[in-house]
Amino acid sequence: MSTEKIETLEKRKQTLLDMMKHPSYVPMKIKEIAILLQIPLSDRNELELLLGELIKEGKIIRTKRGKFAIPQTYNLIAGTFQGHPKGFGFLILDEGGKDIFIPASGVNGALHKDRVMCRITRPETNEKRAEAEIIEILNRGPESLVGTYQESQNFGFVVPDDQKYARDIFIPKKMAKGAVTGHKVLVQITDWAEERRNPEGKILSILGHVNDPGVDILSIIYQYDLPQEFPIEVMQEIESIPTEVSDKEKRGRTDLRDVQMVTIDGEDAKDLDDAISIEKLDNGMYRLGVHIADVTHYVKDKHPLDKEALERGTSIYLVDRVIPMLPHKLSNGICSLNAGVERLALTCMMDIDHNGNVQSHQIMETLIKIDERMSYTQVKKILVDEDIELKERYKDFLAMFENMRDLAALLRKKRMKRGSIDFDFEETKVILDKEGTPLDIKPYDRNVATRIIEEFMLICNETIAEDYYWQEKPFVFRSHEDPDPEKVLALTEFINNFGYNIKGAGQKVHPKDFQKVLETIQDTAEENIISHLLLRSMKQARYTPECTGHFGLAARYYCHFTSPIRRYPDLQIHRIIKANLHGELKGKKEASFAERMPEVCKQSSLRERRAEEAERETIKLKKAEYMEQYVGQIFTGVITGTTSWGIYVELPNTVEGLVHVNEMADDYYIYDEPGHRWIGEHTKQIYRLGDKVYVQVLKADKILRSVDFRLVSEEEFTKQEGQIEEE
Repeated sequence: MSTEKIETLEKRKQTLLDMMKHPSYVPMKIKEIAILLQIPLSDRNELELLLGELIKEGKIIRTKRGKFAIPQTYNLIAGTFQGHPKGFGFLILDEGGKDIFIPASGVNGALHKDRVMCRITRPETNEKRAEAEIIEILNRGPESLVGTYQESQNFGFVVPDDQKYARDIFIPKKMAKGAVTGHKVLVQITDWAEERRNPEGKILSILGHVNDPGVDILSIIYQYDLPQEFPIEVMQEIESIPTEVSDKEKRGRTDLRDVQMVTIDGEDAKDLDDAISIEKLDNGMYRLGVHIADVTHYVKDKHPLDKEALERGTSIYLVDRVIPMLPHKLSNGICSLNAGVERLALTCMMDIDHNGNVQSHQIMETLIKIDERMSYTQVKKILVDEDIELKERYKDFLAMFENMRDLAALLRKKRMKRGSIDFDFEETKVILDKEGTPLDIKPYDRNVATRIIEEFMLICNETIAEDYYWQEKPFVFRSHEDPDPEKVLALTEFINNFGYNIKGAGQKVHPKDFQKVLETIQDTAEENIISHLLLRSMKQARYTPECTGHFGLAARYYCHFTSPIRRYPDLQIHRIIKANLHGELKGKKEASFAERMPEVCKQSSLRERRAEEAERETIKLKKAEYMEQYVGQIFTGVITGTTSWGIYVELPNTVEGLVHVNEMADDYYIYDEPGHRWIGEHTKQIYRLGDKVYVQVLKADKILRSVDFRLVSEEEFTKQEGQIEEE
């Protein structure tokens, strides 16, 4: 079906939906709708098709009397079911908003990720969220999932890795494909079953034994349906891509090979897509050059390589491997800005004044040659530690690094002044041996060098976004909407207990209001927890064809331009910019880009979410594996979360675990949800967010990717420390 035909059908579906949402609409039969909309008899089949699609999507319903209406007319609502190991779950609404609780008695055969229609059984109140029961399963979730096989005498079953699937998958003996107890398997559901019966399935493939090296991460790759090998047509296409820049490719480009420039990345980075040049002009301004690998020179629009890149959306950085968006021949080869070789780039050259304002800029296709490949650690040692050996080795670059430091400080000062929010959370770095066993877990080091690159990428992305906003060209913007006022109000009520306040709560909040709170809580005991709560109250950033601004950065214009090797939106932006530079972004080509932007934005946002979840799960897995050696030991920690089932505690090494309510045995504890705290009925002992506590590791389960703690006294911790000193 052509794009034009699909668009027409979507518009007609929207017309039907808008009609049914109108306050004056009363539920009608198909014949009445056809008469009202003056649809001829010859088009009745198409009308029936459109109504059927809207029903499948959960946007409308058909009553037993054959009348069509939106679900809300009959107190119904559609969404995606999110399961829970204990059998209950939540309805995640398509339009966002508060999740709706589904008790186990109201699940009615639904599984995690099913699209369902629900009836509201209890409206939302100030104290409790709304409650509902599932009355119809509109569409089933994924047909295949990953789990651990358990063998019985006459049959087997698979325990899903994702605990949100509350039921195991029954496997007939003949469908086990030779699996034995302990095998990690990919299983396809063949019979979804209803009510209390377990779903039935067949084993598609055996990934390996649960204890085999690498099988744990491989299971997550299959669980999230992450790409592995590149399709054969992609590999065939890259065979013709050169390993060096030819003379023909150099023509028509601005030659910057004589301009001093460096890359600054992590020690183990291989896909180097951004380089920096900087000079102090006679008028006191800085000329900052951000030079980005010209990936679209090699990745042609709508070719197999481009289609696969869009399908992947992003490179995925798992704890033990990288799943690249582009094949290594490009990402680590001709597109990587390696030192000492000529490379094609797309450059944004900016003249920035002493207040951090970009006074002028130029975007151009360039030919570059990197002088040095620097690491964050090296630059930090030069600028902060005054390392004599490194300063001597890079003496020709010292002025450059000092200019970088000074300009980055200017840019940051300006950004902070306008209200940009800077969450300085410690990211986790997991150190593995060759077998994939975790040796150490520590916070990732953020230093002056990482901040220099952050500031330069931010100003470049803002400059590009503002340029193309005012040109009114099709574009991919990075948007971050304002927080939900209700969430901000709830957060304000909580932080009032600590003596803090968010100005504008309940109305339109400004990023500066969040920033002021972060500044006030700096170096306090509650800093970490309030920072996390502020972050949780904010919406997720996403890609959009419209420029709606970026709340977190307090930026009116923002995009992602600087990482085309690992993010598809950046690749798409490069393609738009290059077409514009060549005078081709008009007429049919401009219309084609405009038509494609919504699809690119939606796909890129979805793939980004998938990558984030998979990356988070691999880290949780390795954290649990690492903590297996510490079962029985006591640590200090901070309460980072409170729920009706217990308390989450984070250790200094960033490992988070649960103290289940059953392990809080020294009193009968009552959960105060608005106050984010547990209160002992007799002792009046209070455990609340941000409190320092002592916990003993009870269990670490790498299969469930979880760590369990129990609360202990300071005396028990001190006793353990004394025993360690004696040893």
